[in-house]
Amino acid sequence: MEIKLIPLQTHGDDRGCLVSLEQSKNIPFEVKRVYYMFDTKQGVSRGYHAHIKLKQVAIAVKGSCRFILDNGSERVDIILNNPAQGLLIDSTMWREMHDFSDDCVLMVLADSFYDETDYIRDYNQFKSLVNNGKLSD
Repeated sequence: MEIKLIPLQTHGDDRGCLVSLEQSKNIPFEVKRVYYMFDTKQGVSRGYHAHIKLKQVAIAVKGSCRFILDNGSERVDIILNNPAQGLLIDSTMWREMHDFSDDCVLMVLADSFYDETDYIRDYNQFKSLVNNGKLSD
Protein backbone atom coordinates (compact mmCIF):
# COMPACT_ATOMS: atom_id res chain seq x y z
CA MET A 1 0.00 0.00 0.00
CA GLU A 2 1.35 3.40 -0.95
CA ILE A 3 1.24 6.00 1.82
CA LYS A 4 1.45 9.56 0.56
CA LEU A 5 3.08 12.09 2.83
CA ILE A 6 2.82 15.61 1.46
CA PRO A 7 5.78 17.87 2.23
CA LEU A 8 4.55 21.31 3.26
CA GLN A 9 7.04 24.08 2.57
CA THR A 10 8.10 25.90 5.74
CA HIS A 11 8.97 29.58 5.67
CA GLY A 12 10.79 30.88 8.69
CA ASP A 13 13.37 33.04 10.32
CA ASP A 14 14.36 33.94 13.87
CA ARG A 15 10.71 34.92 14.58
CA GLY A 16 9.39 31.39 13.91
CA CYS A 17 7.91 29.32 11.09
CA LEU A 18 4.89 29.50 8.82
CA VAL A 19 3.28 26.87 6.59
CA SER A 20 0.76 27.89 3.95
CA LEU A 21 -1.93 25.43 2.82
CA GLU A 22 -3.38 26.03 -0.64
CA GLN A 23 -6.05 23.93 -2.29
CA SER A 24 -5.05 22.30 -5.55
CA LYS A 25 -1.42 23.28 -4.88
CA ASN A 26 0.05 21.56 -1.83
CA ILE A 27 -3.38 20.21 -0.84
CA PRO A 28 -4.45 17.98 -3.77
CA PHE A 29 -8.14 18.90 -3.74
CA GLU A 30 -10.57 21.74 -3.14
CA VAL A 31 -10.88 22.21 0.64
CA LYS A 32 -14.51 22.27 1.79
CA ARG A 33 -14.05 21.60 5.52
CA VAL A 34 -11.34 21.95 8.15
CA TYR A 35 -11.53 20.53 11.66
CA TYR A 36 -9.07 19.76 14.41
CA MET A 37 -8.77 17.56 17.46
CA PHE A 38 -7.02 18.51 20.69
CA ASP A 39 -6.97 17.56 24.38
CA THR A 40 -7.37 13.90 23.47
CA LYS A 41 -7.00 12.02 26.75
CA GLN A 42 -4.34 9.37 27.44
CA GLY A 43 -5.34 5.95 26.13
CA VAL A 44 -8.13 7.29 23.90
CA SER A 45 -8.20 6.15 20.27
CA ARG A 46 -10.25 7.78 17.54
CA GLY A 47 -11.34 7.13 13.98
CA TYR A 48 -12.38 3.51 13.39
CA HIS A 49 -14.09 4.35 10.12
CA ALA A 50 -13.59 4.86 6.41
CA HIS A 51 -15.29 7.13 3.89
CA ILE A 52 -16.91 6.16 0.61
CA LYS A 53 -15.85 9.31 -1.29
CA LEU A 54 -14.19 11.76 1.12
CA LYS A 55 -10.49 12.54 0.78
CA GLN A 56 -8.56 14.15 3.62
CA VAL A 57 -5.15 15.48 4.59
CA ALA A 58 -4.19 15.12 8.26
CA ILE A 59 -1.50 17.31 9.82
CA ALA A 60 -0.14 17.05 13.35
CA VAL A 61 0.10 20.81 13.86
CA LYS A 62 1.53 20.17 17.34
CA GLY A 63 2.63 17.02 19.12
CA SER A 64 2.15 13.58 17.65
CA CYS A 65 -0.22 10.69 17.10
CA ARG A 66 -0.08 7.30 15.44
CA PHE A 67 -2.27 6.45 12.45
CA ILE A 68 -3.20 3.00 11.25
CA LEU A 69 -4.33 3.03 7.64
CA ASP A 70 -5.95 -0.07 6.16
CA ASN A 71 -6.91 -0.54 2.49
CA GLY A 72 -8.66 -3.87 3.11
CA SER A 73 -5.64 -6.05 2.41
CA GLU A 74 -2.79 -4.27 4.20
CA ARG A 75 -2.42 -2.22 7.40
CA VAL A 76 0.28 0.43 7.78
CA ASP A 77 1.34 2.25 10.95
CA ILE A 78 2.60 5.81 10.63
CA ILE A 79 3.53 8.43 13.20
CA LEU A 80 2.53 12.01 12.45
CA ASN A 81 4.77 14.41 14.35
CA ASN A 82 5.83 17.05 11.84
CA PRO A 83 3.70 20.17 11.24
CA ALA A 84 5.38 20.54 7.84
CA GLN A 85 4.02 17.20 6.58
CA GLY A 86 0.50 16.14 5.65
CA LEU A 87 -0.85 12.60 5.42
CA LEU A 88 -3.15 12.08 2.42
CA ILE A 89 -6.00 9.74 3.34
CA ASP A 90 -7.88 8.60 0.26
CA SER A 91 -11.49 7.41 0.10
CA THR A 92 -12.25 3.81 1.13
CA MET A 93 -9.30 3.83 3.54
CA TRP A 94 -9.96 2.60 7.08
CA ARG A 95 -8.28 4.86 9.62
CA GLU A 96 -7.56 4.67 13.31
CA MET A 97 -5.68 7.21 15.44
CA HIS A 98 -3.83 6.18 18.59
CA ASP A 99 -1.15 7.34 21.03
CA PHE A 100 -1.97 11.04 21.03
CA SER A 101 0.68 13.08 22.84
CA ASP A 102 -0.67 15.34 25.59
CA ASP A 103 -0.07 18.39 23.39
CA CYS A 104 -1.33 16.91 20.12
CA VAL A 105 -3.36 19.15 17.81
CA LEU A 106 -4.40 17.17 14.75
CA MET A 107 -5.86 19.24 11.91
CA VAL A 108 -7.76 17.63 9.04
CA LEU A 109 -8.63 19.19 5.69
CA ALA A 110 -11.47 17.53 3.77
CA ASP A 111 -12.69 17.75 0.19
CA SER A 112 -16.39 17.64 1.17
CA PHE A 113 -18.75 18.95 3.79
CA TYR A 114 -19.78 16.62 6.63
CA ASP A 115 -22.07 13.85 5.36
CA GLU A 116 -22.94 10.99 7.71
CA THR A 117 -24.00 8.81 4.76
CA ASP A 118 -20.38 8.85 3.49
CA TYR A 119 -19.10 7.06 6.60
CA ILE A 120 -18.38 3.34 6.81
CA ARG A 121 -18.28 2.65 10.56
CA ASP A 122 -18.36 -1.14 10.47
CA TYR A 123 -15.06 -2.84 9.65
CA ASN A 124 -16.74 -5.91 8.10
CA GLN A 125 -18.79 -3.66 5.80
CA PHE A 126 -15.59 -1.82 4.88
CA LYS A 127 -13.86 -5.13 4.02
CA SER A 128 -16.85 -6.13 1.89
CA LEU A 129 -16.73 -2.79 0.04
CA VAL A 130 -13.07 -2.99 -0.87
CA ASN A 131 -13.07 -6.73 -1.61
CA ASN A 132 -16.26 -6.73 -3.70
CA GLY A 133 -16.09 -3.24 -5.09
CA LYS A 134 -19.49 -2.28 -3.66
CA LEU A 135 -21.17 -1.54 -0.36
CA SER A 136 -23.02 -4.33 1.39
CA ASP A 137 -26.32 -3.63 3.15
